Amino acid sequence: MILSMTGFGQSKSEYNGKVIRVEIKSLNARTTEIRCKLPVSFRDREMDLRKKVLDALQRGKMDLTVTVDGIADEENTFVNADAFRKYYKELNSLRTELKITEGDILQSILRIPNVIGQNDELADDEAWKVLEKTVNNAIKSINKFRSDEGQVLKDDLILRVKAIELNLRAIEPYESVRIDRIKDKLKKNMEEFVVKHQVDQNRYEQEILYYIEKLDINEEKVRLSQHCVYFMEELESNADQKGRKLSFITQEIGREINTIGAKAQDSDIQQYVVMMKDELEKLKEQLANIL
Repeated sequence: MILSMTGFGQSKSEYNGKVIRVEIKSLNARTTEIRCKLPVSFRDREMDLRKKVLDALQRGKMDLTVTVDGIADEENTFVNADAFRKYYKELNSLRTELKITEGDILQSILRIPNVIGQNDELADDEAWKVLEKTVNNAIKSINKFRSDEGQVLKDDLILRVKAIELNLRAIEPYESVRIDRIKDKLKKNMEEFVVKHQVDQNRYEQEILYYIEKLDINEEKVRLSQHCVYFMEELESNADQKGRKLSFITQEIGREINTIGAKAQDSDIQQYVVMMKDELEKLKEQLANIL
């Protein structure tokens, strides 16, 4: 199965009249990175959540966001008296020093974080179990997303590799004509030189054959075909992570295509080489998003 590194998943649960929401986003990246945004109640569980998400998603740039929504419970609401006195004293002192006219200091202080709070109803094992279940559901959601997108990517990769194989086969009719043309060109250019410098005819013919052999692209064609088959086999394998291995195979594919292009010395073959390179670039772009 092919998995995309890009995905989005979410889930929510209710606990003690509050709604716990979990969102997980992932993007393709060369390295593995995870950012967590958690309520104060769950921050002591951050390492557990990080490990859970990393084990499930394996690679990419990930964001885990947990939010808690709910109507404030008046019975659990409290005023932090020490903080209130501290802010009141400091604000009064500043108002006197700066000669600020009388204002509603009380409302200003009440807006300061931590002056008004609620007893933490989520700091218990039951709340953690609910959160853990919600995170697991969000992971299932994002993995479904990544699997669906992975199938789309897989179909496109197969299309690109088949296009490379098709262009490779299209080269064959031009090969024999190409070799004959190169031979004729060499003979024409060398005839005068041979007569003028009294070059040994046998040695001359050996050098011509050696040069022609150096331009032979049959080995590169065979290797390129094998790399394409290997790519398709790896695409169908059961490995969890395939992106890096497939990228390595595309490097080998690119090497053979470049060598064919360098040896070809034929405009018709070069056209097919250009088309293979174009398909290879599209292949690489898609592989950058595969786990």
